[in-house]
Amino acid sequence: MNHNRVTGWAVALAAGVVLQWPASTLGASRPDWAYPQVSPARPAPVRADRPESVPGSRLHFTQAQIDDLSNTVDWFPERHPAIPAVVLHGRGPVLACAACHLTSGMGHPESARLAGLPAQYIERQLREFKDGDRRDNARMSAIGGALAPTDAHAAAEWFAELRPHPWFRVVETRRVPRSYVDRGRMRLPLPGGGSEPLGARIVELPQDATRTLRRDPNSGFITYVPPGSVARGRILASTGGGKTVACTSCHGADLRGRSAIPNQGIHESVPGIAGSSALYLARQLYSFQIGTRAGAMAAVMKPIAATLSDEDLIDLAAYAASLPP
Repeated sequence: MNHNRVTGWAVALAAGVVLQWPASTLGASRPDWAYPQVSPARPAPVRADRPESVPGSRLHFTQAQIDDLSNTVDWFPERHPAIPAVVLHGRGPVLACAACHLTSGMGHPESARLAGLPAQYIERQLREFKDGDRRDNARMSAIGGALAPTDAHAAAEWFAELRPHPWFRVVETRRVPRSYVDRGRMRLPLPGGGSEPLGARIVELPQDATRTLRRDPNSGFITYVPPGSVARGRILASTGGGKTVACTSCHGADLRGRSAIPNQGIHESVPGIAGSSALYLARQLYSFQIGTRAGAMAAVMKPIAATLSDEDLIDLAAYAASLPP
């Protein structure tokens, strides 16, 4: 591994440099809506020097503090177990885990929900980022490459203790609010309003953009999906639709995860996907297809994802997101 390159990426992130998924790395087949690219034209950023707050918190932070990915703002320190230093402040070139995944562990669509996932599973993903079996040149490859095993273990154990809660409200529609992607790859509604066709894609927007920009762990998202996708996804997830293995066979009848399944060659707990970001789930299915998620556990998913069409991926992700976590 090129550690100079890893450190360079991490330093660039801490400095606020715009990072995106390079098309040359991900392959031409990946859809732009699943891998958010920073919009060329964006509204002016909010003021960074004024103390801000979120509902229910007695604390105040400036937007500059909120945007510091090496030092997480903790709006509600009394609501969770003591946070490991690497989760709250990062370490060296490693960014603070909770800056993107939040102190609730529910994350944003451009990151991932970690709350309640098996600690062993989280640690495996971090090792795969370090080893290059799983690739995310926007952030996690650099972080995984620089992360010490002790810190990876501490972070995984902490996020596994958190209880996931409903975070995404799924809405079937043909039109969605016009939006843009900011420097942090977060999709936000355009201040001028208006709508545009959804088409064959998933769009996730904050329920309250101001609270999301302040990384409020109590303000979730609206998931916009094509009409009929949840019902189609339910059939596909429970039966395989004659084209793939039913998701429920490994992830459980409610898609909330299962213990190891040795007779299927799965020797670790299977993560729950219910109530997760549909955008994130679709991105992972595409990543299995195009090879940016590899490794031992991914070997199980790759042939399953390979048979799915774009509509199938959207339908499955929409259905999983509609379920309670």
